Amino acid sequence: QLQAFGGGLVQAGDSLRLSCVASGRTFSTSVMGWFRQAPGKEREFVAGINLSGGSTYYGDSVKGRFTISRANGKNTVYLQMNSLQPEDTAVYYCAASRFWGATTVDLFNDWGQGTQVTVSS
Repeated sequence: QLQAFGGGLVQAGDSLRLSCVASGRTFSTSVMGWFRQAPGKEREFVAGINLSGGSTYYGDSVKGRFTISRANGKNTVYLQMNSLQPEDTAVYYCAASRFWGATTVDLFNDWGQGTQVTVSS
């Protein structure tokens, strides 16, 4: 089970850090990812991280602004979001996958409940 939190209302240019805590024994053996979904849009891949945390990959729209990391000892994955823009407004979801490099919803088998991020201009 995954639980994401840390969302909120911020202004353009601000930073925010999301956290996702996993329960159970599979966290350290799962590729972890973040997705987001804005109203009326499809769920979009944001970032992924491998089992050890040594390798990461990002969606084009967030490269250079967002950073994914993980703390296996805490069963937690983070998403540091810098230089936020109104177009980053969405519900952000964390998810777990068995597949390194996965970027599509169907390859992630476990999902958190989402946390709302709203960026005002």
